[in-house]
Amino acid sequence: MIGTPNKERAASRMTMGTASAGGTPRDPAAKRCVVVGATARAFVESAARAGWVAHAADLFGDVDLAAAAVEVVRLGAAGIAPYPDGIPGVVSSFPEAACVYTGALENHPDVIAAIAAVRPLAGCSTDAIRRVRDPAAVAAVVRDAGLQFPDTYRSPTGLPTDDSFLVKPLRSAGGRGVHRWRGAMLNHAARDVIWQRFVRGDCRSASYVARHGAAQLVGSSRPLTGASWCGGREFSYCGSVDLPLDDLPDGLRQTFERLGGAVAAAFDLTGLFGIDLVVDAAGEVHVLEVNPRPTASMELLERSTGWSVAAAHLAACGWCAEPRGGAATGDVWAKAIAYAPHTVTSASVAETIASLTDGWTAADGRPAVADIPRADEQPVPGAPLVTVFARGDTHDRAVAALRRRVLRLRRSIANGLIRGALDPRAS
Repeated sequence: MIGTPNKERAASRMTMGTASAGGTPRDPAAKRCVVVGATARAFVESAARAGWVAHAADLFGDVDLAAAAVEVVRLGAAGIAPYPDGIPGVVSSFPEAACVYTGALENHPDVIAAIAAVRPLAGCSTDAIRRVRDPAAVAAVVRDAGLQFPDTYRSPTGLPTDDSFLVKPLRSAGGRGVHRWRGAMLNHAARDVIWQRFVRGDCRSASYVARHGAAQLVGSSRPLTGASWCGGREFSYCGSVDLPLDDLPDGLRQTFERLGGAVAAAFDLTGLFGIDLVVDAAGEVHVLEVNPRPTASMELLERSTGWSVAAAHLAACGWCAEPRGGAATGDVWAKAIAYAPHTVTSASVAETIASLTDGWTAADGRPAVADIPRADEQPVPGAPLVTVFARGDTHDRAVAALRRRVLRLRRSIANGLIRGALDPRAS
């Protein structure tokens, strides 16, 4: 078992040749992988740091993805292939290699099955994905493990409309489409949504690596949900804060370990996966969903510990040796999605990033902004714009530093002008 570590934007197929995240030539004999999903940047960067050559396809084709991958294909209405149905064709155009799927693609098991028909998967099987994304199946496993799963229904008949229930799309990610149930008519077929009791408490995510039906807890985090300072809507995913395993209370850590083992065994999961949950005021753990692929919070684990997320996933899937432990920073890392303000232009985004982020990056020793749109990309107000990182010696200080950076970045973009008198090294 692997050791535990302590946007839719112009159509493009970009071949980067010898470009790399660090600006150094790639070894043409290096290991090769394909990474596909709504956004591929985080996994591709991790793979590149671990010595892998990556070909990628996602909705954005951002600047930093193009710097880390040898080839990028943009998907969606602005790309050269539809999302998600065009992904198998794009994958087949890449060199023969293990294919990793990232966020939101678990909502399309038929697409993953089509990928598996042309390339070997590095991740959970299509059958495992279908079963683990079934709320009723997950509820049964969770309750058998002695934990809680919110009351969940396929029809609102008889349910109260007092905000005690949420409406959730069955095929969604990042909190998109989730809202409070107040009895409004829906434009969805009943099979497309569920009604789930809203659980109040401390939201958490647990990260695991699975192999042969066994799972190991490798990280935990606290999601930033509906953060107004990010510009996100209620229930939208706005980022995460890494929570070191050593800081978890023993009882909670043991519960997370038992939960991950039960889920991995029941659904025969492979590779990295995450579980979203809530710890209520009484200390009871309520599981919300299982994400059977590398999750958005895991890049914070890599920043905190130096442990390679990509190598861990590929090793668990049988494609390489287990990664060695890295060098822990001793700090708490946090990330946030900065949503585009209502006043935004591509020029103001480029100017803000150029003027503010170099100092932040120098202070942190790692890139402070990621998912950077191309200079000719016109941002969409209210849509995800960039990802911002910060660190601190405690959870609260990391979040405070992150909040200051996001607010400053969004205000500067909205104003369209960076004042030269501002110190770009400020947090």
